[in-house]
Amino acid sequence: MSRQPSRADGARVLADLNALRAIGAYKTGVHKPTFSEPHLQSLQWLVQRLPDGGLAGEIDGIGNILGTSTRPGPKLLAGSHLESQNHAGWLDGPLGVVYALEAARIINRDPDIDGAVEVASWCDEEGHFGHFLGSRSYVGGVTDAEIDTARDRSNDRSMREALRDAGLAGRARALCERGRHIGYLEAHIEQGETLESSGLKIGVVTSIVGIWQYRITFTGEQNHAGTTRMAIRKDAGLALARFCVAIDERFPASCGPRTVWTTGRITLDPGAPSIIPGGAEMLFQIRDDDPAVIARLEDLLHAMAAEVDRQGRCSVAVERLRTGAPALMDNAFQQAIEQASAALAGGKSQRMPSGAGHDAQILATVMPAGMLFVPSIGGISHHWTENTADADIVTGAEVFVETCRRLLMR
Repeated sequence: MSRQPSRADGARVLADLNALRAIGAYKTGVHKPTFSEPHLQSLQWLVQRLPDGGLAGEIDGIGNILGTSTRPGPKLLAGSHLESQNHAGWLDGPLGVVYALEAARIINRDPDIDGAVEVASWCDEEGHFGHFLGSRSYVGGVTDAEIDTARDRSNDRSMREALRDAGLAGRARALCERGRHIGYLEAHIEQGETLESSGLKIGVVTSIVGIWQYRITFTGEQNHAGTTRMAIRKDAGLALARFCVAIDERFPASCGPRTVWTTGRITLDPGAPSIIPGGAEMLFQIRDDDPAVIARLEDLLHAMAAEVDRQGRCSVAVERLRTGAPALMDNAFQQAIEQASAALAGGKSQRMPSGAGHDAQILATVMPAGMLFVPSIGGISHHWTENTADADIVTGAEVFVETCRRLLMR
């Protein structure tokens, strides 16, 4: 009689997640920005538990943890991150780390499996000092010069100072050993409402969007708010406001079915109630998994700016600040997630793109990668009310462990 494979221990997974939730607790969420004391405590928590999965590891010189196995056979890398956005949720990041740890606990001691799950916690996925610094460092995409110039967006502390205070100065940064892993698997809350509203349990991620960010600057003429007639004003703030409305009116005709765009910050210069602003600036972001769509929308932004210029009151400059190529998830990983979902989640899964960025898109540049989502209550994330039902967390853990098993036994 064949032995039934061990399943994820749901109670243990929930206990681990709640232990991490208690570190840096804020209301019903957490506040543990990168290299804060709660973040460092969470990293130490993981290091202490790696032996439970037959792994050994420590915090490296950029704040990553790589728990490695000496077990022979193929290796599957799995994980996520342990820092949070400011005053944010308890599952964004830790869910994927705990699932990976649980998979290592079960699979790395299974005599029927040749190989092992190795666990990663990537530093600063949330971008306090830069974007995806930990995972980009692992794939060789971060220079010492970039670390030298990186500063905390909240308090302007340099990354070098943060590493020194954390006791990590001078430590080597772990680098990907090409060919060591058959791929990378990450679990995450959806951060949207598609799964919950559809009554589904598992999202099978097909792609991760690219993120393009812009600074759009408006230049008019600063003048007295009480004595300058409306007909002759060159109000940069008003030009910006009209531009924002025009984007919402014109983008839908050129965007894709999953395109999103956001004006994240608006500043007026000088920003006083009695002065017509002579300058205005908006930070603007577009996300899509099709570079052709982004190119079309970027062309439209420039065309709209030229139209404002021709009107003669204000000039507009569009500056691209950041580009991010979308990443396709490996089809074999998608199939493994679907098969595991069919076995343990009643087949209540759906293939879907990710509208948020994740470390998996960085790992996908050097190895096959896959992601699975679990439902988010109300679609809320990046806020302390973020949550997922315990039953959905447990189901996700079971599907994740089974996915790891299937990938290693291919």
